[in-house]
Amino acid sequence: MIRAKPRLAVRGLLVVADKLLLVNAYKGRKVALYCAPGGGVEAGQSLPENLQREFHEETGLTVEVAAPCLVNEFHDPQGTFHQVDIYFHVTHIAGNLTGEWRDPEGVVSERRWVTRAELATLQVKPDSLARVAWDGEIMIYDALEPILR
Repeated sequence: MIRAKPRLAVRGLLVVADKLLLVNAYKGRKVALYCAPGGGVEAGQSLPENLQREFHEETGLTVEVAAPCLVNEFHDPQGTFHQVDIYFHVTHIAGNLTGEWRDPEGVVSERRWVTRAELATLQVKPDSLARVAWDGEIMIYDALEPILR
């Protein structure tokens, strides 16, 4: 099997009032899998610029991007998909979550704020999400995880 080159993506960890913002981002179908807002990197823009664009598309919020805190890889062991996500802590600058918001790409179907206890009851990726969002670790690498179907 010929593997495709890994896709590069950026994601933002926004914690406000001890709650983390998550999205359900599974285009074309509703799967109970949550992740941090973000998406694919486009050439010619810095990683923070890409994250600001993707975060706004998925949430309607404007954020300031801080230091990277996590590199996570995931792949399809039975296929060709392989993605590398670089996570950054972000700070809310402008905008509000409203019911009228729609992701222009049609990928995100739900946005929600969760406590660390609530996060533990959800299906989320990567596995280290809570540790990075709340424990203040500077930078970790999350080894290759299989994609969830």
